[in-house]
Amino acid sequence: MFARDHVSHALGIVLQEIRPGYAKLTMRVTQAMLNGHGTLHGGMSFTLADTAFAYACNAYNQNAVALGCDIIYPAAGREGDDLTAEAKECLLAGRTGVYDVAVSNQDGVVLALFRGQSRRIEGQIVPPEAV
Repeated sequence: MFARDHVSHALGIVLQEIRPGYAKLTMRVTQAMLNGHGTLHGGMSFTLADTAFAYACNAYNQNAVALGCDIIYPAAGREGDDLTAEAKECLLAGRTGVYDVAVSNQDGVVLALFRGQSRRIEGQIVPPEAV
């Protein structure tokens, strides 16, 4: 999945850790990610959080897609910040999952809190015959 994730590669997102229901990703804030206020654009925080969510809910090797999500931005990111997004599964019931993602900087300051809901669909990330 990561090999085909062109957005992550373009933004410099690095997959640090993954296991069923959990993912940890990092990204450095560049000048191209800043908004008109000179702070990290919310869409960049969202993309990092959404990507961590996607990996956490797909780590069971069953295709899962987003049903919806919410995000808040309690603090602003700055150019040069090293961000970490940590996604944790809160609930998995049947085909539906709920995941919380915290995006923090190198000082542990939380820049974004994201909650996503997933829905499992048919198919697998890695087909059984490829394993």
